[in-house]
Amino acid sequence: MRRSGDGETADSATSDGETRQREAEDQSHSRDLDSTAFLPFSDSPSNPESHLPLSDTSPLMHRPSKRLGQNFLSDSRIIDRIIRALDPKSDETIIEVGPGRGALTAQLLENSGAVVAIEFDRNLIAGLLERFGSNPNFKLVQSDALTTHFCSEIKPANQARLIANLPYNISTAILQRLIEQRACLTEMVLMLQREVVDRITAPAGSTDRGYLSVVVEAYCETEKLFDVAPGAFRPIPKVWSSVIRLNVRPRLAVTVKDEALLWQVVSAGFAQRRKTILNNLRSAPARLQELIKLHGGASIVLCQAEVDLRRRAETLTVEEWARITHSIE
Repeated sequence: MRRSGDGETADSATSDGETRQREAEDQSHSRDLDSTAFLPFSDSPSNPESHLPLSDTSPLMHRPSKRLGQNFLSDSRIIDRIIRALDPKSDETIIEVGPGRGALTAQLLENSGAVVAIEFDRNLIAGLLERFGSNPNFKLVQSDALTTHFCSEIKPANQARLIANLPYNISTAILQRLIEQRACLTEMVLMLQREVVDRITAPAGSTDRGYLSVVVEAYCETEKLFDVAPGAFRPIPKVWSSVIRLNVRPRLAVTVKDEALLWQVVSAGFAQRRKTILNNLRSAPARLQELIKLHGGASIVLCQAEVDLRRRAETLTVEEWARITHSIE
């Protein structure tokens, strides 16, 4: 397991600078998390060429890439703790995103029925094949996790659990990709930057709560497991990490007729964090504004949903977002 793309640690104070940063992040989430992203995922053919070895580099000779921001997990105690948290079973398939040098892979193969490893860095491919390629239960896919069709890669299995160390700078996009394919994923044990985990698990009313918090809560039950100090990696990153468990819900946490509309509403609500939910809905994208006006305007919609007009997006529960959506469906 490797870490890549470490970000700077964000201050928890609610300064003007942080507010602007959070607004930019929420708007980025809105762009990344397409309004159709959470509809049932259709099958697409896997690329057979993605399984071919692309490099002769040995894992012992591989140097962490500064361009990719690679930091390899090296603390055996943390490795054991992550494996215990996942608790792989001999009759199941495990997806490992970012096996790196194989620190977790070896134990996964010892304890699970099959391991499907997704590695982006072509310079690590030959080394992983050298270590694990002779194991019939090991499948290596040289691919970008942002474009990988996980449900196709685990066949003939229909379901799998996933373990990954997600890079900070694209963690939102990868989480979107994983949630899109929730039909074949039952549980995910993920390591992310600690501040990202704090935002994912932030309850309604917390200043850390944002668009991503609502999305993950709607589709998964979350549990923060433990923090990981920078010294557990080589080279040592500048930030702390945290391990989180996401249990995929069998169905959306709330009942709505139009999931895409729900996420359009949440996206608009978090567009500018300083503004109230009323003002953000009044400034919603044109198509959503038209729909809101057809139902009497933002004030009427919020009153029908029994949501105080003066509240801000971070104070709303998933159920309240669903009531607002019901008011304009």
